[in-house]
Amino acid sequence: MALTLGKKNPRGSVGLDLDGAFVAAVQAQDGRISRAASMELPSGVIADGEVVDVERLSESLKNFFKENDLPTRVRLGVSNQQIVVRHLELPQIEEESELAAAVRFQAAEAIAMPLDEAVLDYQVVGQATSAEGSPRLRVVVVAARQAMIQRFVDGVRGAGLKPEGIDLNAFALVRALANNPAAEPPAGTVVDPDVELARVYCHLGGVTNLAVAVGGNCLFTRPLSSDWSDLDDHVAAALAEEIRLSMDFYMAQPDARPVGEVLLSGPGSASEELAEELSALIHLPVSVADPLGGLEANGAMKDEDAHRHTVAAGLALGAYA
Repeated sequence: MALTLGKKNPRGSVGLDLDGAFVAAVQAQDGRISRAASMELPSGVIADGEVVDVERLSESLKNFFKENDLPTRVRLGVSNQQIVVRHLELPQIEEESELAAAVRFQAAEAIAMPLDEAVLDYQVVGQATSAEGSPRLRVVVVAARQAMIQRFVDGVRGAGLKPEGIDLNAFALVRALANNPAAEPPAGTVVDPDVELARVYCHLGGVTNLAVAVGGNCLFTRPLSSDWSDLDDHVAAALAEEIRLSMDFYMAQPDARPVGEVLLSGPGSASEELAEELSALIHLPVSVADPLGGLEANGAMKDEDAHRHTVAAGLALGAYA
């Protein structure tokens, strides 16, 4: 799902993750990463996932793209408290324009944000049946403050770049990592082979993202303002509590699936000890994801920390979605 600004051009789009602590860029095509680069971002340019200094962001990106000879077409990721994700159920509507109108009408009631000040997008993620037996559509709706989005766009365009789409970091995260092999359930766990379990994704970066997905469908997400990219010995308990809280929110949704495992990613995830501590605290398998989700790097990751590039890789893959 993307808050699209223009036509998709998969031949050269770069996934650009403006993490806050760093910037990461990935160009990927046909399951391979052709280019990847990252750099530290000066303090005060992005805070809590929002652009604070547009001019400094433009200057930083201009130098970064020039030094790494990156294409100028980009797909951006965002994650902050100015974004709302809601689930709606609607009658079966075949006509796209009628469905869009129905989504907007219901979103006006479900989202505490004036829609004339927001960028809105939606995606049908499944079907349901009403109490009367009639078919219904399950729809995920995303609304983001226009002013917040505009600061990202201004910062990117000021660097001479061409933003082709804006995506949620959580959706990019799931897109990149959904193919990671599932962990084995704890011994003695009874698993229904006909029920696909949900998975919690926890990306530890400048903004920590928690997402719950079934397969490739992200059904719940919440960003945390805390920067847990640098983890100490006391953070596991607090992080476990945030994961439990996210699972509770998700499980309150109609037809929620049981959560089968937690997958860690991001610069703060590279500690197997953290995974073991979290697993003991939340009583679920916890593992560290392949940061590139199985994409072939072909030498493009030389001298790069692959854990920085998970979201950027998912954004790049969004050019083909």
